[in-house]
Amino acid sequence: MRTENPVVIITGANNGIGFHMAAPLLEEGYRVAGLDLSGKNLATLQETYPDHLLFCRCDVTDEVQVGAAVDAIVQKWGRIDVLVNNACLCIFSPFEEKSLEQTRQEFEVNYFGYVRTIAAVLPQMKAQGGGIIHNVSSGVGITGFPGIYGYASTKGAIEALTRTLALELARYSICVNLMHPPLTNTKSASPLGIPLQAMADPADVGRRLAKKILSTKSVITPDFQTAAYLFFARRFPDAVGRLFGKMAEGGGAERTD
Repeated sequence: MRTENPVVIITGANNGIGFHMAAPLLEEGYRVAGLDLSGKNLATLQETYPDHLLFCRCDVTDEVQVGAAVDAIVQKWGRIDVLVNNACLCIFSPFEEKSLEQTRQEFEVNYFGYVRTIAAVLPQMKAQGGGIIHNVSSGVGITGFPGIYGYASTKGAIEALTRTLALELARYSICVNLMHPPLTNTKSASPLGIPLQAMADPADVGRRLAKKILSTKSVITPDFQTAAYLFFARRFPDAVGRLFGKMAEGGGAERTD
């Protein structure tokens, strides 16, 4: 599915992996719609690519805002080729200290936010005869991780959602798959306490994933190392979870947007 200057939506596009996916896609001539609560970091890209970047201020927990953003994209470019569900919220807190409302907030962004954007783009993708939906997941949804039960639970739910929709939407030539970055030095990973040398650079991860933006593989990773990690995580989730839990005990990671 390669149209001229494909249209890509990226949620959570103002920071981290989302931002670093947008930049190389724009360089390659893609038309990119960035959805986020703020467009501060996207402003420079907007100046460089005024005709190929559309920033939509959008809270993915608000169905009306999501629908309005998708309508604006279709009105501007007439189609939607790829959706990258990347926006996330990770609240670091032990289970006994975390409120149920905080967990609900994580699900509203990380799970229902994905559901809302998929529902919003689906009519356009069906009408044009196909599309690709990348749902960004995480290995912690497979192995667990201490202190982030809410985030890890949402990612486990995304794994199931993605595989189910892949079966349902294949009849419309719509590919739904999982996009698995490695543990990356971003805002959501900053409280985990993982040593910096064990985390990937978001610019490198974003660039590698951007190269695979039209991939229809069921699971997309930026490199062989991440694919190998997933192989072992799926087969030995308890052991891998304990390993990363021990790595986090030192604490003190700093974050790079």
